[in-house]
Amino acid sequence: MGLINLAHGALYMVGAYVAASVIGVSGSFILGLIAGLAAAAVTGMAVEAIVMRRLYARDHLDQVLATFGLILFFNEMMRILWGREPLGMDVPEMFSGSVEIVPGAPYPVFRLVVIATGIVVMVALHWLIARTRVGMWIRAGASNREMISALGVDIGRLYTLIFGLGALLAGLAGVMAGPFVAVDSGMGDSIIILTFVVVVIGGIGSLKGAAVGALLVGLTDTLGRAYLPDVLRLVTGPSQADAIGASLSSMSIYILMAFILALKPEGLFRAHG
Repeated sequence: MGLINLAHGALYMVGAYVAASVIGVSGSFILGLIAGLAAAAVTGMAVEAIVMRRLYARDHLDQVLATFGLILFFNEMMRILWGREPLGMDVPEMFSGSVEIVPGAPYPVFRLVVIATGIVVMVALHWLIARTRVGMWIRAGASNREMISALGVDIGRLYTLIFGLGALLAGLAGVMAGPFVAVDSGMGDSIIILTFVVVVIGGIGSLKGAAVGALLVGLTDTLGRAYLPDVLRLVTGPSQADAIGASLSSMSIYILMAFILALKPEGLFRAHG
């Protein structure tokens, strides 16, 4: 959509909060999932109608400032509605347990569900953006809103619905992350930094870039945390290796981003690629 939205993490938080609350009352993960998705989508469409549509024609600095304000608003609203104590969300019973993909190395079923969900979402988004008339309108609207409006497309309504879809997916991410993290105010702040690193590495506006960038960032972060301390122990003491390894591993994704941007300033893939 050509919009910088720092508040997307807040919609991730809304989905997690509503799902955790509904699951706590009903005991049903399915009901919590539906409620979380619906709440995030409705909140996203309301935000688009009240705030975002006034920012499409503004420069990126205005978008950053306005959406940063939304982060503060939503964080405080969560504290008002749910209090300061974090909520818990258990792994759904239907997806509890582990499977041995590799003999002797059990892997949690719910994590496989999260991976499968991510793959399904990426395939569905690619089909929507690249293979449908709606996707053609979205790509055209990102390039020239006035022209697509002159051709008879209600670009305002389309953008509201697309923003709602993006919010729904953010809410889905929040629900899926709920069993792994504490559901608390501000939980979306840290994830938004990672997502922007992914987008910058992959190329702004590219779904393929988002998928590849996410894999690169995840692998770099995980392998750095797992192996850097052991490598450093070869040249220094255990305590120093652990401290330096933790620092370097947290920096690794930003080093990766700097390296890729030095070679390809536009990111790995072109927009809508």
